[in-house]
Amino acid sequence: MSEKPNDGPERTRLQRLLDTLKAQDITDKKLLHALEYTPRDLFVPELFLDRSWEDSAIPINCGQTISQPYIVALMTQALKLEGRHRVLEIGTGSGYQTAVLSRLARYVYTIERYRSLMVEAEIRHKRLMLENIIYRFGDGWEGWPEQAPFDRILVTAALPEVPTPLLAQLKPKGIMVGPLGKGSTQRLMRYVKLQGDDFLKEDLGEVRFVPLIAGVAREN
Repeated sequence: MSEKPNDGPERTRLQRLLDTLKAQDITDKKLLHALEYTPRDLFVPELFLDRSWEDSAIPINCGQTISQPYIVALMTQALKLEGRHRVLEIGTGSGYQTAVLSRLARYVYTIERYRSLMVEAEIRHKRLMLENIIYRFGDGWEGWPEQAPFDRILVTAALPEVPTPLLAQLKPKGIMVGPLGKGSTQRLMRYVKLQGDDFLKEDLGEVRFVPLIAGVAREN
């Protein structure tokens, strides 16, 4: 499962998806390579397997979603990742975004409030032999202070307000990307840490995410 799809219908769908992303200004060659070698069908529920290579969001367990590939690519490209970076991801979800990050960074520290999602994601990552991912079942809003500071932070759920606790866990010149807003749509924001508590803020456009909820979830 660590290799790109072989020739055939699946390979054709993957190539069509990659061409779609390139047409939308996803130009980072390392990122495109990571997407090519991360089989999205491994992270999609069986009911939606026929949509694996579509550029669309897909529902998963616990009322969450696997983001559309363009949004995954856009957010990842906005992080400006380098191979030496330590990345904090808030919201493991299916683990697809995590897997893409792990191919571009030195370590990925990922937090998930649904234990079942975290366990399922870890199993998928093991199948792909991704060994630089560290998992935590907990409250993403609090970040991971014991492992801070981070070079990059990616938030995969909508922040209701500016996430001061997370921004405090960035290194100088570090970058955080995440959706900000309480409505059905949000603004995708990039924060670049300058000096002290000063940040350069950039609006990257409108997005739609499930809200980031504080605390851990109780599951039946």
